[in-house]
Amino acid sequence: MRLAVYGKGGIGKSTTSCNISVALAQRGKKVLQIGCDPKHDSTFTLTGFLIPTIIDTLQVKDYHYEDVWPEDVIYRGFNGVDCVEAGGPPAGAGCGGYVVGETVKLLKELNAFDEYDVILFDVLGDVVCGGFAAPLNYADYCLIVTDNGFDALFAANRIAASVREKARTHSLRLAGLIGNRTATRDLIDKYIQTVPIPVLEVLPLIEDIRVSRIKGKTLFEMSTIDPSLEYICDYYLNIADQLIAQPEGVIPKESADRELFTLLSDFYLKPANSEQNVEDLEMDLFNN
Repeated sequence: MRLAVYGKGGIGKSTTSCNISVALAQRGKKVLQIGCDPKHDSTFTLTGFLIPTIIDTLQVKDYHYEDVWPEDVIYRGFNGVDCVEAGGPPAGAGCGGYVVGETVKLLKELNAFDEYDVILFDVLGDVVCGGFAAPLNYADYCLIVTDNGFDALFAANRIAASVREKARTHSLRLAGLIGNRTATRDLIDKYIQTVPIPVLEVLPLIEDIRVSRIKGKTLFEMSTIDPSLEYICDYYLNIADQLIAQPEGVIPKESADRELFTLLSDFYLKPANSEQNVEDLEMDLFNN
């Protein structure tokens, strides 16, 4: 099973990805996580350090693929999750999508794709240009990490559009949304009424999730020292169980940008049963 995880930049996508990878490993799956971000920190909480990237290794080998061995690019992380970082071109030069393609090419040369039950691509932010949408070409499922905010759901809608486009030519489905650091989910619910998408899990606003990133440890590793954190791991295990069950998923029909902007804006500006409040506000402004 191949998974591609997308979401707004800074939404906690890599932290979520690493914990899902460990959860899948705890369920007996052999997992490879591939970081597809030029800053190459996707697997940091799995390994505790910034591992060398595919591009770094290829440059050292003068791009002679035959001289690269699995141990040159695949690093073992917590609970047996293997880790790869694609890396990227220098800032402002080159194409990150090309790097993702080269990473997949090399891993296929090494027969790595045949060695794992699950391959998880953790992809750069909410960029869904042709290059960074490349992991969708190899994925069975896309997962979108969001929160209960305007910007994250707007990004989720654009990612949903990419899934629909790729599904025209690939066996790809959107498995669902994962709400992260979300005290409430009312705006998420408003969105999925318009764009029907399953919600796999909603994680509350838990400070330990943010702290885990700083410590360079997954919640699972932290819970081995502090068992009181095990309840957080259960959220990720629930996601893993749903994925292992191979959900049907959806091919989403995204909302038009202007329609979505109006929908999400109105949610803040005109909450339910507040039409009279809006009229009163307008009258106050007029009188002032």
